[in-house]
Amino acid sequence: MSDAQAFIDNLVKTNDVVLFMKGTARMPMCGFSGTVVKILDHVGVDFQDVNVLADDAIRQGIKDYSNWPTIPQLYVKGEFIGGCDIVREMFETGELKQVLSDAGVALDA
Repeated sequence: MSDAQAFIDNLVKTNDVVLFMKGTARMPMCGFSGTVVKILDHVGVDFQDVNVLADDAIRQGIKDYSNWPTIPQLYVKGEFIGGCDIVREMFETGELKQVLSDAGVALDA
């Protein structure tokens, strides 16, 4: 396992919710990342954001880690949930909130 992979593995296993994204939660650098941030903010979940643009090894490493070719990528309790389209669909159906709740992740009321 590379240093980047070890870093990624540690992040997803030690944080309830992690979003690998382009930019930061405060300043998304692409529309897809911004959409996922808005959804997570709307459901009221605290999450760790990781700016893949800051480190090429992390940017490629997360794609290898998940075997998923695109960014953003959302993880809940160490489990890969998906990218923007999947998160958006789960949000629209109510499934995202249920997954978070079932995982024991605290949501703002």
